[in-house]
Amino acid sequence: MINLFEKYLGVKNFIFLVLSILFIIFIAQIKDIAILFFASFVISCSLNPIVDRICDKFKKINRPAASAIVLLGTLFIVFLLLIPIIVTGGEQIGSFIEALPERFEHTKTFLLKIPYLADTNINNIDLGGLMSSASDVTSNIVDKSIMFSKGIAAFLVYFLAACIIIYYFMADKKTVKKGYLSLFPKDLKQRADEIIESISQKVGGYILAQVVTLTSVGLIIVIGLAILGIDYALILGLMTAVFDLVPVVGPTIAFIIIMIAVCKLGAIKIGLVVLIFGFAQWAENNLVRPYVFGKLLDIHPLIIYFFLLVTAQYLGIVGVIFAPAIAATFCVLLEELYIKNVN
Repeated sequence: MINLFEKYLGVKNFIFLVLSILFIIFIAQIKDIAILFFASFVISCSLNPIVDRICDKFKKINRPAASAIVLLGTLFIVFLLLIPIIVTGGEQIGSFIEALPERFEHTKTFLLKIPYLADTNINNIDLGGLMSSASDVTSNIVDKSIMFSKGIAAFLVYFLAACIIIYYFMADKKTVKKGYLSLFPKDLKQRADEIIESISQKVGGYILAQVVTLTSVGLIIVIGLAILGIDYALILGLMTAVFDLVPVVGPTIAFIIIMIAVCKLGAIKIGLVVLIFGFAQWAENNLVRPYVFGKLLDIHPLIIYFFLLVTAQYLGIVGVIFAPAIAATFCVLLEELYIKNVN
């Protein structure tokens, strides 16, 4: 009994436990910064295999140089893919916003044809005027508000900070790990090293999994709407992919906007659009997402949905986006610290 106490409840381990609890409390107080670092860690884990491969294949390129090449290359590819989308989408967004009041009126007319809604006060709602007024007010706010400029500045600061953090996570991988391991008692260092390696491997596939799932639903919407000859197919597909980052609420909002965009095209096309949207969601949730996330993160969908709800309540939209990665981290810690010991 004494040996057991000394092994697991010794002074060093007790101090380590207390410091761990204090650290968790501290992280809760700076959750925005903690999320920034965690998101950067997840992205660096996704890019680290590429950096390792470059270092192994090209011996003359050191790790900092390889990390810079990978980071700049990733940013270049992202912007290269976004430029045509932004140019084409920008034109469609402007046209779509101009057409919104008219489409709202068509939506109201369509709803009034439904027997259960015909006797309501929906006909008294001037959706077009409301949208125009809201558009004017929004334009004035965006043009004149200092908060808008601050929001852009804050985004740029966070973006640059994330790039710097990602770079150092990749370039100084060994140094960061050494500093991390120095926080643990000597008898726990090896176990801590195994845990961090397991976490890195698991969350490393998160970015790829997220890109694949969002791309799948976006492509299905774009291709389906384009085949039907629907205007704004590209922007509607892109919007659906972006909103899909937020489960349930995001797809619902995307569906409503798509319905407003196609409401004047007749019942047949509306029905086909509903089928396309339903198929996109079904394919993503039942084919793509379970396979991709299960393959790359090895997590059951129920665990992911649980963490989606928890992170939505305590961490907001960013927490929801990185919920699968947080779930992967938790599962590794649970398995390494508890399940393996029990078994």
